[in-house]
Amino acid sequence: MTTTPFSPRPLKGGLVTIDPESAKVLRVISLQYNAESLKRELKAQEAGGEGGDRAEPTRFKGPALETISFEADLDATDQLEFPDQHANAVAYGIAPQLAALEALTQPGSAQLRKVDGDAGSGTLEIAPMLAPLLLFVWGAGRVLPVRLASFSITEEAFDPALNPIHAKLSFSLRVLTVDDLGFSSRGGALFMAYLQSREQLATKVQPVSLSTLGLSGV
Repeated sequence: MTTTPFSPRPLKGGLVTIDPESAKVLRVISLQYNAESLKRELKAQEAGGEGGDRAEPTRFKGPALETISFEADLDATDQLEFPDQHANAVAYGIAPQLAALEALTQPGSAQLRKVDGDAGSGTLEIAPMLAPLLLFVWGAGRVLPVRLASFSITEEAFDPALNPIHAKLSFSLRVLTVDDLGFSSRGGALFMAYLQSREQLATKVQPVSLSTLGLSGV
């Protein structure tokens, strides 16, 4: 597809980490190439659902459980064509970008050392390590608090020093709701804003009468 200088510049999708208490932005990770597709799976939380109370088959327990899955690519080929402008790509390939994504899956070394130090000092109860709040951003209308359910990397090409220069990434994200985060948290507020935006979109559907379905009433 050809583009002109007047074509709108497409936004980048990506991930953002914020401090869960202060809401300060810690890191912004934009996708080098936007995913070609997003798979969204929503599972209703029904009070009378499987294993639930059969006396309440039409009640909701809470927001739907939503999972977002997508694939993305990282490639340093274009950057390697201009080594004077992209020294890091020449030295490390896409390893820095992969390392930033891997950091989303585990605590940092400083956190691990602190836990070990607390244990060595005889601390009786050690609280689980607090992770930054992860946001999935797909345009201004979809800013969602999420948990990284799974993340895989397939490194497919390497430079002479065996630094990866091309990789395929696969993400599975579980949307966090007010059930997970509470209403008073920044993440809970973001989820509510997202839910309200979806409700507004639903009102823009053209009304359809029962006669369209061959019915005069129900």
